[in-house]
Amino acid sequence: MTTPAQDAPLVFPSVAFRPVRLLVICVAVTAAAVVAAASLGHLMFGVFFGVGLLLGLLNALLVRRSVASITAGDHPLKRNMALNSASRLAVITVLALIIAFVFRPSGLGVMFGLALFQVLLVATTALPVWKKIRAGAAGEPMVPSAAQPASTEGPAGSGERSLGDD
Repeated sequence: MTTPAQDAPLVFPSVAFRPVRLLVICVAVTAAAVVAAASLGHLMFGVFFGVGLLLGLLNALLVRRSVASITAGDHPLKRNMALNSASRLAVITVLALIIAFVFRPSGLGVMFGLALFQVLLVATTALPVWKKIRAGAAGEPMVPSAAQPASTEGPAGSGERSLGDD
């Protein structure tokens, strides 16, 4: 019997999410954006750009909190995570669009800040994981050696290969 996707349990790998590092990066990028925007005569664009970065950081912190609370249950469901994500993203997007509209044209910096934050989040999360994978790959052979033959037997010596053997 197959479990529908919305009722399947959630499985999250550990992620190298460091909010303090992201905050420092956001402050540095905001300072650079404010200086650049001020030199071009659009100081408030840089300020709103920083607001967008902070909204992105707030979203990331809320994601971490919601994942922790949803997966703490006995049977976390993907449906709960999807509803939480959709509502959180809707609120942040509407807030950013309101700021962009009310304070146009400089308020559009919020949208650019949100977009850049996603790039920063992926980079600061993926790079440490990638480095760890590469460091592990350098220390271990990728192919089993002849001294350690790979077992092709599945569970309990049944002679069958399991899906996890590949």
